[in-house]
Amino acid sequence: MELSNIKYVIDALAYSLYAFLVGGLLLGLHRKIVARIQGRPGPPIIQYILHTLKFYFKEITFPITAGNPLYVFIALMSIMVWMSALYLGVVFNTSLLILMGLYVLQKIVEHGCGLSSGSPYGKLGGVRSVFSAAAEVPLFAVIGTIYLLTKSLIIEDIIRYQEVHGPIIFQLPFAAFAFFVLLLSKAPNSPFAIVKDKSIVSGYITEHFGILESLIMVADGIAWFVLLWIFIGVFIGPVLISDPLLTLLGMVVLTFIISLICALTPLLTPNHSVMIQILISALAIVDLLRRAIMG
Repeated sequence: MELSNIKYVIDALAYSLYAFLVGGLLLGLHRKIVARIQGRPGPPIIQYILHTLKFYFKEITFPITAGNPLYVFIALMSIMVWMSALYLGVVFNTSLLILMGLYVLQKIVEHGCGLSSGSPYGKLGGVRSVFSAAAEVPLFAVIGTIYLLTKSLIIEDIIRYQEVHGPIIFQLPFAAFAFFVLLLSKAPNSPFAIVKDKSIVSGYITEHFGILESLIMVADGIAWFVLLWIFIGVFIGPVLISDPLLTLLGMVVLTFIISLICALTPLLTPNHSVMIQILISALAIVDLLRRAIMG
C-alpha cells in the first residue's frame, strides 16, 4: 500500500513537470513569435525554462518592507492553486465551477503577492489584479451558458456531449470568445495584461526573487498549460483532446494566434482593458439570458 502511494506521488510530480515543461516552452514560443513579428531576434524558445532554473539556484532575498511570512507563503500558494487546477481539471475532469473558483483564488494570490512585498510596484500590480477581476467574474456566465447547453458542468460530460453534437465553439461562439479573451489576458505582452504591465516593471512579482520567483514561474507555466487544455477540452472537445499529440498541436496553434494578436495590438490602459473585457463578457451574458428565455 505504501509503495502504491509512493507511485501515485511520483506520477503526480511527473505530470506536473510535464505540464510545466509544455507550458514553459509555449510561453517561450510566444515570446519568440512576438519578437520576430516586431522585427527582433527574440530569446530562445527554452528561455522561460532557463529563467526558472536560474532563479531556483539564486539566493532568496527578503525586502526590508516585506511582510513575512505572507511574502513566502503566497508564492507557495500560487503553485498549489495551479497544481490543484491541473489535477482537478485536466486529470480528473471535475467541475468547471471548481476550476473557476481556483481561478478566482489566483486573484487573491496575485493581490497578496503585491501587498506582501511592500513595494509600490508590487502593490500597484496587486491592486490591478483585483481591478481586473471585475472583468473576469462575469465569465461565470460562460459556465452558465455551457450548462444550459450540455446540462452538466463536469468536464468529462462536456467532452462526451461534443462527441455527439460537435464542438461547442460553433454552438456558443460568444462564450468561446469570452474565454479566449481570458486566455489572451494571461499572455505576456498582451493588450489585456495590465497586472504585469511593463510600465510597472513586473507587476505583483517585482520584489520576489530566488526560489520564490522560480515557484511562481513554475505555477505560471502550469497555468498556461491548464488554461489552453481547458479551452480545447470544453470548446473543441474530443476532436483534439482524445490524442495527446493533437492536444499539443492545438496548444501550439492557440499560442501562435495569441502571440500574433499580442504582437500587433497596442497595450491598453487598465480602464480600457477592463471595459472591453466586461463588454465581451456582457455578450456572453446576453446569450445566456436568450437561451434561458427560449428554454
